[in-house]
Amino acid sequence: MSYLEAGVDIDAGDRLVENIKPYAKRTLRPEVLAGIGGFGALIELPKRFREPVLVAGTDGVGTKLKLAFALGKHDTIGIDLVAMSVNDILVQGAEPLFFLDYYVCERLDVDVATEVIKGIARGCEIAGCALIGGETAEHPRAFTPGEYDLAGFAVGVVEKSKAIDGATIAAGDVLIGLASSGPHSNGFSLIRSIVESAGADLKRAVEGVTGTATLGEALLAPTRIYVKPILALLAQTEIRGMAHITGGGLTENTHRMFGSGLAAHIDSSRWTRPPIFDWLQRAGNVSSDEMHRVFNCGIGLVLVVDRDAAQTAIDRLVALGESACVIGTVEPRKSGAPGTVVV
Repeated sequence: MSYLEAGVDIDAGDRLVENIKPYAKRTLRPEVLAGIGGFGALIELPKRFREPVLVAGTDGVGTKLKLAFALGKHDTIGIDLVAMSVNDILVQGAEPLFFLDYYVCERLDVDVATEVIKGIARGCEIAGCALIGGETAEHPRAFTPGEYDLAGFAVGVVEKSKAIDGATIAAGDVLIGLASSGPHSNGFSLIRSIVESAGADLKRAVEGVTGTATLGEALLAPTRIYVKPILALLAQTEIRGMAHITGGGLTENTHRMFGSGLAAHIDSSRWTRPPIFDWLQRAGNVSSDEMHRVFNCGIGLVLVVDRDAAQTAIDRLVALGESACVIGTVEPRKSGAPGTVVV
């Protein structure tokens, strides 16, 4: 018997590596000494850091993948994979240095895998980090045919004295919200249930909700990567805390950046919620509390700044291409009260 007869195509894996090399090459940073092709990648720390601290994060894309399978659309899911990890390490003030991916499937489809990893490379370009390696695995007869799963790993660096840990956050500080591109990569088990129960067609537009895009395209909109604008803002403005709004939505993520004696008070009337969230709430008969506990509801990243610095920060973010506004305040937390209140 052969490995190919057992379900693993070594030649297909080699073709995939050759396919993705030019896309990975475009992401390389000066610190990369050896990237894709070896058993391990070599990267040195940027010399401009005096006391460098490494910040690491890992994540996946979740069941958003099921929509990609249903629609046969694989070119943006890799951006989601990068975004989920680089945005996470960004909230500590870290500049992403490099990214690694893990792609596992039942049988390797080189064309599909190439599209996915091209998306990963594109996400790395947006984030300014290097795609220096990864792993592709075939699991014959042990994985769902025609499907794949993804995991991503990001490592960044921050000057020790500039690491953001929320220690300076105080009552009276202001919460600034940055717009999301849609549901990002969270809540898709609920989204898929809503689509199924509503009998919605992913391949058709929803009037007043998706514009010219289909419902599937609107839901697959890749997670926004906030790295470059936030790093630019950090060079000019003190950011006291940041929260990446992922699983757990606004309610469970916002207060994670500060201590138990403080609470976040968010006013949802401060921003216009994207129509896709209105449709999800209506089609699924989802309560407002549940919406805020599951989805980002249009806010993908929350910053904490001093009240006097808020407008300047917003002006700079807008100049950098972000949509940002004040969405609430930091307040003293009463005994037994939740850490985040959304009204």
